[in-house]
Amino acid sequence: MPSRWSASGRRRPKKTSTQNMKCRPMVGWYVVAAIVTLLLAFVGADEHNHMYEDHEEIVLWMNTVGPYHNRQETYAYFSLPFCVGAKQSINHYHETMSEALQGVELEFSGYEIDFKDDINPTEICMVELTEEKHKAFVYAVKNQYWYQMYIDDLPIWGVVGKEEDKKYYIYTHKKFDISYNGKQIVDVTLTPEHKELLRVGAKIKFTYEVNWKPSSVKFEDRFDKYLDPNFFQHRIHWFSIFNSFMMVIFLVGLVSMILMRTLRKDYARYSKDEEADDMERDLGDEYGWKQIHGDVFRPASNVMLFSALIGTGYQLTSVVLCVITFAILGELYTERGSMLSTTIFVYAATSPINGYFGGSLYARMGGKQWIKQMLMSAFIVPALVCGTAFFINFIAIYYHASRAIPFGTMVAVTCICIFVILPLTLIGTIVGRNLDGQPDYPCRVNAVPRPIPEKKWFMEPAVIILLGGVLPFGSIFIEMYFIFTSFWAYKIYYVYGFMLLVFLILIVVTVCVTIVCTYFLLNAEDYRWQWTSFMSAASTSIYVYMYSFYYFFFKTKMYGLFQTSFYFGYMALFSGALGIICGTVGHFGTNIFVRKIYSNVKID
Repeated sequence: MPSRWSASGRRRPKKTSTQNMKCRPMVGWYVVAAIVTLLLAFVGADEHNHMYEDHEEIVLWMNTVGPYHNRQETYAYFSLPFCVGAKQSINHYHETMSEALQGVELEFSGYEIDFKDDINPTEICMVELTEEKHKAFVYAVKNQYWYQMYIDDLPIWGVVGKEEDKKYYIYTHKKFDISYNGKQIVDVTLTPEHKELLRVGAKIKFTYEVNWKPSSVKFEDRFDKYLDPNFFQHRIHWFSIFNSFMMVIFLVGLVSMILMRTLRKDYARYSKDEEADDMERDLGDEYGWKQIHGDVFRPASNVMLFSALIGTGYQLTSVVLCVITFAILGELYTERGSMLSTTIFVYAATSPINGYFGGSLYARMGGKQWIKQMLMSAFIVPALVCGTAFFINFIAIYYHASRAIPFGTMVAVTCICIFVILPLTLIGTIVGRNLDGQPDYPCRVNAVPRPIPEKKWFMEPAVIILLGGVLPFGSIFIEMYFIFTSFWAYKIYYVYGFMLLVFLILIVVTVCVTIVCTYFLLNAEDYRWQWTSFMSAASTSIYVYMYSFYYFFFKTKMYGLFQTSFYFGYMALFSGALGIICGTVGHFGTNIFVRKIYSNVKID
């Protein structure tokens, strides 16, 4: 990699007065941004409300540049020796916390662009290729570097150069074709032109031009060109939904038939046992799930961790449902960083759900250290996310990548955890302990635990846990491909209706599978069903993470330490979060099932 502009040993280019205006967030920046946004709402038209008057300034933002196959390995646009336009001032700019977390690094281009004003080919600057600059451009062309820009929040992509016959060329001219409808911009197209051979000592002139043309495209439809209906609405996608739906019908029918018929026989056998006298009962062959009625509601081992995971699972499930609903109603993909901002807001706002369910379960199981449990519930997910991000951040800093999270953003996230998530979790915990903290089990718990008899190897909890995640993964793995492609490749995911349907299918399949697994476990007179029901559903995450390895090696061309660490680090977080959700859903359904069957049996 080049010594100055590359990821290895990269030195930042010397700052100019214009480049110093780049929008890196700081602690006090968010307050200033909020005030500026409020003032602009009363002033005039700009990129915040997407309305422009004739000859009004249009801002071209330079965002990032990086290798095409490593979407998350991005660097500041001016980390390559491009030059800045002549314009030295700017009227407005903005950047949010979610943009900083996503590596958005907006810098003012310095290009003079005004609404509806055509600009003939105009020189930006002249760059003399020293050996260092030549090395930087050659490395970028060799690794297929692409750059991203924004005009009126519309993303634009362009390639740095091209390799032909082992010679490296750079595109020196940027042609912008901008379409407008009334006072709004509805389309922007960038065409890189004029290849020039890269050689040491050459003087390269960078130019640009702007052409405006009217369009009939409506403003609300301007993002349609970025969507790929041929990919997301392919018949394979529809077939996967149909296949998963048929699996749900089959599983629900199978569970209903097997369990109802089996339970009916169990009830009949236990009723017959009740009618027998004491001598016959003692001589009878008693077995099955009724025999552990005095232990089935015994508190789970490591109850603090278990209740924290359950509370977190309820919160994450609420977050997923809310964000998907907002995405369907609000088309969040059209606003830069809005999906992550919505997720952070919803996660913080749903913290009382975590406290309520985790705190009430901990109280019902006889836990005494409720403050410690509340802290674990509040920080288990933020700690995992921040720990992973902190590790990847070290690599990003070494690479000088734009994904390196600024210190101000870290402080902001920490403040959200301490001053928003923690108090709301505390409120939910107090409410849960007081409203739903008393045990109301249909059977008494014996003082002495019953010995667990030996059973066949396939009835052991470890085997049940590993097998329990197969069917839930089978119901979602095709949708995983579309989600992975949208995040790790250059696709915009917009079929959130599909995602909602698949998520509901996953919930139903998970509940059915865990009920069957728990019934087999209880029938083997093993009362350790709480962790088993959670882990058998959570094992879905193991198969999702294994699938991520297949996707990385066979569906992508990612390379390098940074991109690999980023991929497997965040895929581990995604798989873990999905596992907690599935585990909570499985425990929820199983808990209802266990209470139901034991409440219908007469216990002496």
